[in-house]
Amino acid sequence: MHNRLATVAAVALSLIATTAAYAEGVRTEKNISLDLASQIAAHTVAACSANGYAVTATVVDRAGTVRAVQRADNAGPHTLEASRLKAYTSASAKNTTLAIMEASQKNPAAANLGQIPGYLLLGGGVPLKVGNEVIGAVGVGGAPGGHLDEQCAMAAIAKVELK
Repeated sequence: MHNRLATVAAVALSLIATTAAYAEGVRTEKNISLDLASQIAAHTVAACSANGYAVTATVVDRAGTVRAVQRADNAGPHTLEASRLKAYTSASAKNTTLAIMEASQKNPAAANLGQIPGYLLLGGGVPLKVGNEVIGAVGVGGAPGGHLDEQCAMAAIAKVELK
């Protein structure tokens, strides 16, 4: 009888473990909507314009795919690609590009981060988070300094509700 109970218990535990393993195969993830991406891009360009900076803002989703772009009048043509690369870098690394740049300068083990295809280690990329989950990022190019690009992005994020 004891052996039979042990066998039944082992089979039951095996089924539970198998069911749990299959349940982990499908994930639910949050991602940024087109509407929210468009709002953030518009608020970012407006924040920089209010300070006299003609910029481009690119918003990407959690996978680094472009969702929205806004380019201010008189923003340089290079700002389109710079903003996209900053957004991609931030979404990929789940950190600000300013922090990534500083880490790569201070830490020899991180010095080659700028060699990753698609990475741009200049300030102006900011991850978009709901709780601790990154749902995308905004990249800004065109202000006279990456720290100013980042300030515009932060001002825009403060105007929207990420939930």
